[in-house]
Amino acid sequence: MKTVIENAAIATVDGAGTEHASGHVVIENDRIAAVGEGKAPDGEYDERVDGSGCLVTPGLINTHHHLYQWATRGLAADHTLFEWLVALYPIWGRLDAGITHAAATAGLTRLATTGCTTVADHHYVFPRDGGDQVEALAAARIRVGVRLHVVRGSMDRGESHGGLPPDNLVEETEAALLGTEAAIDRFHDASAGAHLQIAAGPCSPFSVSERLMTGAAELARRKGVRLHTHLAETADEEKQCLAEAGCTPAEYADKLGWLADDVWLAHSIHLAPEAIRRMGATGTGAAHCPTSNGRIGAGIAPVRQLLDAGVPVGLGVDGAASNESGGLGEELHQSLLQARQRGGPRALTTREALWMGTMGGARCLGRQKDLGSIEVGKLADLAVWNLNGLNYAGISDPVAALVLGTTPPVERLFIGGATVVSGGTLREESEDEIARELAVASARLRETV
Repeated sequence: MKTVIENAAIATVDGAGTEHASGHVVIENDRIAAVGEGKAPDGEYDERVDGSGCLVTPGLINTHHHLYQWATRGLAADHTLFEWLVALYPIWGRLDAGITHAAATAGLTRLATTGCTTVADHHYVFPRDGGDQVEALAAARIRVGVRLHVVRGSMDRGESHGGLPPDNLVEETEAALLGTEAAIDRFHDASAGAHLQIAAGPCSPFSVSERLMTGAAELARRKGVRLHTHLAETADEEKQCLAEAGCTPAEYADKLGWLADDVWLAHSIHLAPEAIRRMGATGTGAAHCPTSNGRIGAGIAPVRQLLDAGVPVGLGVDGAASNESGGLGEELHQSLLQARQRGGPRALTTREALWMGTMGGARCLGRQKDLGSIEVGKLADLAVWNLNGLNYAGISDPVAALVLGTTPPVERLFIGGATVVSGGTLREESEDEIARELAVASARLRETV
């Protein structure tokens, strides 16, 4: 299959920041075969896509999510993080695989229709009678067509041991590690073009033991997969960590071998200058979740300082129970606004926001050789944003239109050269049916509480 996108503005997000005012991208099978200014090379094409008035970017990469939370949107709307968790844990304890599948399908659909081609989903809730949660996520990925990194999460520190989760929602340490290893063995695809990968992800310092943190790190490195957890999200977390471990969350992570180039950390808000320097020196990634941080009132991440220290920073939507919109395109806008609220108008440029949503995310997930930029030989994961119409009229810079304006409609979304979204909607599934499935699943979950 050979496809060409023509007459479009192109932001490649390559190392030189190459952009084309009116250019072309040639897709051959699942890879990018050519990109450049002007018309495409002469030849036979199976499809020609007219990109007039559109901007082509790499597909966006979501570095942190909790897809199951699509079943519990709109709850605990005015709570701090710890209060929010305490309110929602009992509901999440009733999850089953069917509810998770419906929620994940809805969440992935929303992400795809807002320009996202790769999703990292941190799933750490495994109720004892909840069925095969990872299989439920993997099946949702097949329906929607995106790339998925399932972070097989875990919690082993319940209320009786000073943690936040109720005891019936945590696993025994060994069971959590065995469950993670089983998910890796069954689902992880290490190939360059993988659509499904697994990472190891103990939930957070306040819900897991030190033994689980170190055991997960050893397991992940033995299996050759990446590591992910929440860290430095709130001031409450730092107070608890200082009281229990005598150090900050970042110092605790460092002590346990969790600052390294195979790790990316969600939120990374409350960081001392030395912690930022250590993250940069070790190549530890950060998943910046601006809308969720604002919804919970957790704080504003020091994105400028992280980038200046060389930290790979990606963007994350986070769970839909703390970001009810659930779209990734708008996080470009939110990341820029929050950075400037913290550090002034030069704290983040439009191009840096786009970099975080693409190449920064690819680096967090260890996929930068194949994803994150439009370059010959890379996977053909592309978003074609429609900038025609009133919302963008008069904005001469298409990247500014994307980042500063309302999130544009996705005219086409290619993943590995295949069209997943066309004209703003999924090509292969009915969004109305997905919405009905979610409504039924959400009602069933809440009725059991």
